[in-house]
Amino acid sequence: MPNAKGLEKIIIVDDEWESPIVTAVRRRLDEEGWHTLVIVPEAGGSIGDEFEASALYAIEEELPVGVLLDIRLGEYREDQFKGLEILQKIVEQHPKLPVLMFTQYAQGPDRERAVRGSLKWDAPVDFIDKLASPDEVVLRLRRLIGRTPEIIPIGGDLYLDANAKAVYVKRGEDSVIVDDIHGMKFEIIRELAATWYRSPGELVPFSRLERYSEGEEARASLRVRIREIKVSLGRALGVAFGAGDLIINVRDQGYRLVPPKT
Repeated sequence: MPNAKGLEKIIIVDDEWESPIVTAVRRRLDEEGWHTLVIVPEAGGSIGDEFEASALYAIEEELPVGVLLDIRLGEYREDQFKGLEILQKIVEQHPKLPVLMFTQYAQGPDRERAVRGSLKWDAPVDFIDKLASPDEVVLRLRRLIGRTPEIIPIGGDLYLDANAKAVYVKRGEDSVIVDDIHGMKFEIIRELAATWYRSPGELVPFSRLERYSEGEEARASLRVRIREIKVSLGRALGVAFGAGDLIINVRDQGYRLVPPKT
């Protein structure tokens, strides 16, 4: 559900909320256009029980689009699989809410129990190791949620705002609109960005993009618009995009977005 800034929320439930791993994942989620809420329970009592109460309350109040939930919440034996108990309650109360289980168990019976307990539900639940990169964690969350946020990053310095129907370039702390990306050109880059966001590397067939072209020569019109988009975004970034940059023709079957690196 969008917050005051129009961003959708991801709740993170992890007792190591200040660790480099969780910090890096949260940074990537923020860069991707999500608003992250980290559950930090009050001191006192069983830390596992505190996490359970705080997590379930936050889900009811904040209506997130996804949850990142650690398997182990606390140092005591009884909290070793507390995340699985919380998961069961989430599935019972919110069966359609995507939940990505996060664990440090790399091998052995503890890992087997964590995997079985995570994946036994008929619900949008998945499992990933804490050793995975932040990019892998975010990609798995994307796939679980199954749709794109309103704000889609296109590399480190560009982002697309679906509500505003505009593309922006970052200038320090400010963002400046790319004026000549609008109308059909915006719809083309939106289609490419949304497809890339859901599945990096996937191409968008010509048939899906040609509807944003005019005239009898739809393919030729599309090529012109793609070239104009690359010129406009390149000018905004101060670079010149070649044939193998940003928007690539894949075996003459369609186009694929390759966001520029920062």
